[in-house]
Amino acid sequence: MVRRSLVVWAMMLVVASVNGAIREALLIPAIGDAAGRAISTVALCVLVLLLTWLTIRWIEPRSSRDAWVVGALWVALTLGFEFLAGHFLFGDPWSQLLEDYNVFRGRIWILVLVTIAIAPRLCARVRALLASAS
Repeated sequence: MVRRSLVVWAMMLVVASVNGAIREALLIPAIGDAAGRAISTVALCVLVLLLTWLTIRWIEPRSSRDAWVVGALWVALTLGFEFLAGHFLFGDPWSQLLEDYNVFRGRIWILVLVTIAIAPRLCARVRALLASAS
């Protein structure tokens, strides 16, 4: 389960990178920073849910706890990548990296982390309910 979760997180990283490139190249120049970031955040939440929906059976969490562990793993990996790679690989200052968490300035990136955390449990539960209904 953990290896498969890591593979899916790597796919999520690619999706998030493409989303970020589109935000920077198209959305922000066209509609401004705040709106571009908001649209990009919501789009990434939807993409995370879609990717999780498509892969949750392959990941095979065997219990509710397993699904929560997958979500926690994904959040930890995301935060680690965002801060460590953001600072040490891409040279972003810590203050800039932390700015995405400032909801008082309209930054809603935290929704992505919440989505990543709950997506495995939510998708596993809904898939189980749909399977039992049919």
